[in-house]
Amino acid sequence: MTHGPDVPLGGATIAHIGIAVENISAALEFYQNVLGIAPLHSPETSDGASIVLLPFGASDVELLEPTDPESPIAKFLAKRGPGIHHVCYRVPNLDEALARCRAAGYRLVDEVPRPGAGGRRVAFIHPKSTAGILLELTD
Repeated sequence: MTHGPDVPLGGATIAHIGIAVENISAALEFYQNVLGIAPLHSPETSDGASIVLLPFGASDVELLEPTDPESPIAKFLAKRGPGIHHVCYRVPNLDEALARCRAAGYRLVDEVPRPGAGGRRVAFIHPKSTAGILLELTD
């Protein structure tokens, strides 16, 4: 089934919400001690950040701590401080979703998918195109 620009790309869900933190261990104390939630796996590194996933039903919370002072997360923390960095939507067809973004004139950070955490393909849409929210798409 193909989708035109006026037909919704069905099946999209919230994959995770990325939260920039200065220290993952300190941030984990709340999730573990108050909410009783343990990370899904050991931290992994991607895009200059240490990443831990916490399960919240069908979606996750992704804690992001910079490991490189020039990484996007380090720059975000320096400019804005800790907080929500991005929302990630899982789409049935990432290539098609990016094509639709280009056709609609959205400003893309990633013109083509790239490797992300967990080996998933990801692409970001610039917040200037999405009401100030950095959006990540993954399949």
